[in-house]
Amino acid sequence: MSLFQIDAGKEWRGGQRQSLFLCRELQKRGFSSCFVVQPGSPLHLKAQEENLPVFPLRMRSEADMLAVTKLALLMKRKKCRLVHFHDAHAVSVGSAAASLAGVPLRVLTRRVDFPLRDNALSRRKYTRGIDRVIALSEGIKKVLVEGGIDSRIIQIIPSGIDFEPYGTPGSSDYLRKELGFSRNDYLVGIVAHLADHKGHKYLIKATSIIKEKAPRIKVIIVGDGPLKMELTRQVAANGVVDMVFFLGFREDIPQILSSLDQFVLSSHLEGMGSSLLDAMASRLPIVATRVGGIPDVITHEETGLLVPSKNPEKLAAAILRLMEDGDLSARLGEEGYRTVHRKYSAEAMAGKVISLYERLAKTKGVKLLD
Repeated sequence: MSLFQIDAGKEWRGGQRQSLFLCRELQKRGFSSCFVVQPGSPLHLKAQEENLPVFPLRMRSEADMLAVTKLALLMKRKKCRLVHFHDAHAVSVGSAAASLAGVPLRVLTRRVDFPLRDNALSRRKYTRGIDRVIALSEGIKKVLVEGGIDSRIIQIIPSGIDFEPYGTPGSSDYLRKELGFSRNDYLVGIVAHLADHKGHKYLIKATSIIKEKAPRIKVIIVGDGPLKMELTRQVAANGVVDMVFFLGFREDIPQILSSLDQFVLSSHLEGMGSSLLDAMASRLPIVATRVGGIPDVITHEETGLLVPSKNPEKLAAAILRLMEDGDLSARLGEEGYRTVHRKYSAEAMAGKVISLYERLAKTKGVKLLD
């Protein structure tokens, strides 16, 4: 008997991290599993490093019949009893393979709160043979229900975080030394894919508003993506080249977060915002937008400040407020730290998913363990 996890992501982002955590916990609990990933991807390399049962499979498109055939044969050979799809690409390829292989249990995770573009097509993808849809937040569940997905098959299970990299506080001079900042500079950071829904352009506009009041603020943008050139041009056009710094994709996120004075997430669409969990584990005060699943994670005035999306003025005001109020920043950071440890561990996330598997298996009379 085996459980298949399929993640077609080619990058290392929040979704890939969550699927890795889940596979790690399945192995700890003695489940026979098979982790299907894109060959050569960061997820493939990290799974190999942890000696997880990984199977690299090139999934070129959602209609890749060669991948479907190979996956179906593997599912039959491994006696797959349950398959979990971790992204939209994975569910398209994996569902077809699961049907050919006669896999009795199917689960998928929805991580984003984008509106479903084609209701009929999306309903088919999210309901045909699917036993449960895992939504990371109430915001995602709302989008699914509005798109025609039956609320009875949706279960909310938020993301989790591995606290080990954040166990020992890093040096606050880490980025200051790298970028030549002084101790007097105030570092505001965002870790997010450079895509439109992350709202970087509103953060850059907010920085131009802040410039006259607090030029010592430095905005650190960590991540890569299709908008890199456009955002670089916007920084120059807004006259904040001396305040905004693009670091690209980085593996040293815990060390970077330890260098920051404040964390920002400026999204106007957001499933949950897993980078918020990292910031909370780093005891950082947070400013975030009131969209999607962010209010599930951040409670206004308790674990962070929430502002309207696409509103540079309100975003700038909140950033300045935290910079000027050290007591408030410390209180929000400490409460965020306590909250993330209480509610958002990787083990808790994986445990809830595995419990879901076991309930579904019991309902259908399927054995998950030999």
